[in-house]
Amino acid sequence: MRYWDSSALVSQFVAESGTAVIRRMVQENEIIATWAWTRAEIVSAIERRNRFGDFSPAQRRNILEWLASSAADWYEVSDFFAVRSRAISLLSRHVLRAADAGQLAAALLVRERLGQSFEFVSLDKRLSKAAEIEGFRVLPESSE
Repeated sequence: MRYWDSSALVSQFVAESGTAVIRRMVQENEIIATWAWTRAEIVSAIERRNRFGDFSPAQRRNILEWLASSAADWYEVSDFFAVRSRAISLLSRHVLRAADAGQLAAALLVRERLGQSFEFVSLDKRLSKAAEIEGFRVLPESSE
């Protein structure tokens, strides 16, 4: 299992510079853990690109259907209050946006509940650095 931040998962559905690496990583390790809010962040990224004309209506529909199908198999952290509490604490220790603190807080909650560590996948440099400080091995290594 790996914990996946939305910055990495977006690249699975929308062609970006890290897409090939991310798609290969998804195939290598099929168990995806992420925060319940991740889908909203991914849809936001898709719709933002759609507003700029990056997709035809059929492409947009196909991407959103692919997302819904893929996300049905994800392990999603949905304990809002536990994530919020940890996120607030993280904001005093790291330079993160609130949603990124939520991502890291969700990963910390999973680690606590499983009692074991796992890899944290992110393409966001600030979030990757904070995840490393919190004791995660961050992938892909080039995002550091």
